[in-house]
Amino acid sequence: MHLEGSCHCGRIRFSVDSTEPYPFMRCYCTICRKTAGTGGYAINIGADHGSFKLIKGKRDLKVYRAVLDGKESSGQRHFCGHCGTALWMYDDSYPDLIHPHASAIDTPLPEPPANVHGLLDSKATWVRVEGKPGDTRFDHFPDESLADWHRRHGL
Repeated sequence: MHLEGSCHCGRIRFSVDSTEPYPFMRCYCTICRKTAGTGGYAINIGADHGSFKLIKGKRDLKVYRAVLDGKESSGQRHFCGHCGTALWMYDDSYPDLIHPHASAIDTPLPEPPANVHGLLDSKATWVRVEGKPGDTRFDHFPDESLADWHRRHGL
């Protein structure tokens, strides 16, 4: 699925192709929650890094690398330096993948048949974990990848 995305102020626009476009996994980790969270979580989708195109906004694009256990993370969280919109995450450890934030995608995304709630051990106390009956929940990382989840659901 071809996706178009942008920041809130419109200074940054990008496109990417995704074989995992269902926004199903809600991440409650402190990094996602504080840098991109809306309901106390963020939702990333999977996409092909080779298809990624920055259409406009290179000058306004900024990168944040979290510090974990005293070391800088390899994860590069891209955001607009003007309006602050969280746009995508890229990690050199997985060079074929890029993870756009579902909230930055302008193309209508398909509704997921279920949600997965991950890293609940980092959830803020004020956050209520909502979802559909049967949603899976994990204190840490989920047991399957974005691609595996899509395959299991025949998507």
